[in-house]
Amino acid sequence: MTPTATPIAVAADALGAVTYNADGLVAAVVQEQGTGAVLMLAWMNEATLRETLETGRTVFWSRSRHERWAKGDTSGDRQWVREAYYDCDGDTLLFVVEQEGRGACHTGAHSCFFRSFGAPAD
Repeated sequence: MTPTATPIAVAADALGAVTYNADGLVAAVVQEQGTGAVLMLAWMNEATLRETLETGRTVFWSRSRHERWAKGDTSGDRQWVREAYYDCDGDTLLFVVEQEGRGACHTGAHSCFFRSFGAPAD
């Protein structure tokens, strides 16, 4: 069964509390609902943050391509937002998502955080 979008209703003052860096971006941590696993870190601008909240799907800003990208548009590995938070300083976002497909990482791994500094290299 395909997950469904759940838009997040947001008060204007909450959006106003988000602090963007000099490039107009804010860090967005994505965590998996149920497992609590951190899946990825990406960047958002004001437009992609609003789109994410309005549509219920994660949408980011690509710093390398300088363009908007909706997670899963090409891979099918979509993220469906279930909860959205901003930290005490307003400079980091946290999205709790239902991950669809293989996972979040472009390498095919479930999480982008699959490498350990403490583990021997393969």
